[in-house]
Amino acid sequence: MKKRRGLSLRRREMVSGLLFISPWLVGVTFFFLLNLFQAGRYSFNEIAIEHTLEGGGFTLTGVGLANYRHIFLEHGSFFPTMWGSIGTMLINVPLIIFFSLMMAIILNRKFGGRGAVRAIFFLPVVMASPAIIGAMEQVLAMMLGGGGGVPPDMMMEQQGFSATALAMMLVQFGMPMQVVNYIIEAIAMLHNTIRASGVQILIFLAALQAIPPSMYEVAQIEGATGYETFWKVTIPMVSPLILTNVVYTIVDTYAQSPVVEMAHHAAFTQQNFGVSAAMSMSSSLLACVVLLIIGWGISKYVFYYN
Repeated sequence: MKKRRGLSLRRREMVSGLLFISPWLVGVTFFFLLNLFQAGRYSFNEIAIEHTLEGGGFTLTGVGLANYRHIFLEHGSFFPTMWGSIGTMLINVPLIIFFSLMMAIILNRKFGGRGAVRAIFFLPVVMASPAIIGAMEQVLAMMLGGGGGVPPDMMMEQQGFSATALAMMLVQFGMPMQVVNYIIEAIAMLHNTIRASGVQILIFLAALQAIPPSMYEVAQIEGATGYETFWKVTIPMVSPLILTNVVYTIVDTYAQSPVVEMAHHAAFTQQNFGVSAAMSMSSSLLACVVLLIIGWGISKYVFYYN
């Protein structure tokens, strides 16, 4: 009589993996895919809200592609806002990733008060405090040389931090205008960059702490400089988390974009739910395409250490 063989190690690992991600599968199926299907369905219909004594409801009237024709051909601001949101996202993502990685490298070093400094950078993510946001906006106004919300006796000190003076200086140094505009926009969005970098800093910190110290010791023995160690050891070892942070940052930036606010306004202010669904589906599809292209491009350079 033959004994029944149990599951192989590979199959047991597959079952364990499926059990591990089963909560995510349930959540995606019932809370994302179903809602995505409903949004796609609503985008091809005109929705009328009904109010009766017994309760409320709605009726759907098929309109085909009328909602999509309206937002792309008749609506005056949706198409520019959608492309503007994508452009802003493409500017914000590199800034946030670069700032998060640099801050994670600094916070990974040993110095007095390191725990407090880490908490300060993550505090806006947890609290979203208006006081913190207001303070950062005031600092930004001082850097740009503006006077909004800044006492008059501080105006003279701000002139040295004027964005216009900085741009003129960079142009005089022969820097291309495209680069100058990018630097000025980066300065203008400094407070948003700091606010949006808390989670990314934590992810990069975890990646840096997971790098085996022996790799840095070998690089030092081989005579590698700090610059070479950074590009040959640090960047390859954290590259999988760079991809993770890029995906997270794209999604987080898109969720706070003006096109999302426009779709929300169309639904809950103008009561035009079909047009709002069409806006959401169109902008989400474009964001997914951008996400796939960027993710595919970065994944070609990701190094996985075994």
